[in-house]
Amino acid sequence: MANAFGVHSMTAFARTEHAYPFGTLQVEIRSVNQRYLEPHFRLPDTLRDLEPYLREALRQRLARGKVECSVRFEAAEMSQAPAVNTQRLAEIAEALSVVHHQVPQAVAPTTLELFNQPGVLQAQHLDQEAVKSAAKALFDQALNELIDARAREGDKLAEMITARLAAVDEQIATVRALMPQILQRQRTQLLERLDAARTELEPQRLEAELVLVAQKADVDEELDRLTAHVNEVRRQLAQKGPKGRRLDFLMQELNREANTLSSKSVVADTTRCAVELKVLIEQMREQIQNIE
Repeated sequence: MANAFGVHSMTAFARTEHAYPFGTLQVEIRSVNQRYLEPHFRLPDTLRDLEPYLREALRQRLARGKVECSVRFEAAEMSQAPAVNTQRLAEIAEALSVVHHQVPQAVAPTTLELFNQPGVLQAQHLDQEAVKSAAKALFDQALNELIDARAREGDKLAEMITARLAAVDEQIATVRALMPQILQRQRTQLLERLDAARTELEPQRLEAELVLVAQKADVDEELDRLTAHVNEVRRQLAQKGPKGRRLDFLMQELNREANTLSSKSVVADTTRCAVELKVLIEQMREQIQNIE
């Protein structure tokens, strides 16, 4: 199933069950967060040799997650009941016919007595190959359902992250809009302090001080990098295939720029924006831990 964002969650559950003439098979697969692909299997002894096939099927379809797979099999009662050996029964009937012809007064055996004759009843043997083939098909079906569930959950995660990215854009725009005002306020405050100290600086020295203040307060580079990282997150969300580790790295980069923005803040407005940025980034990071 193709999902809107190309994002798959690592958290999902699927269960399939089917009744066959030889018995009932049930497959359950559940997956949770994990740095790598870590499969675990619970199989009945009669199906234990299916594990390599199931393991390879998971490896081909999943990249990350702790995956627990359980297969249960309950044989049908009819498959365990003895079968009548019609050939052996026909041989006994022919022999009885000869006896009856030779000794008409001989008593014919009852049905139960016939069943007790050697070879009349034979234990039925379960077709293990049929059971294994059915188990494989049922597991593949469950795996498809698990992947569909991971895709649906991935869409929800991507929607949440996209909404947070839009909020990050708003905070970046707010800081950009504040920058001219912030720089002018810093310039005015510096001049006021100089005037209060009745200190006269040479024009070149004054200009150098103003430039230094502007450099300390200027966060254009941080805002540019924040914007670049946000755009890269959006690009990754639209890509196919595993992307959780890349997104986690981008969250670290976003957080680094938000911390720098906070350390360079000279007014309460930019401090509030930096704090809000870190809150949004942490919310995204928590959800990205669930992405394959």
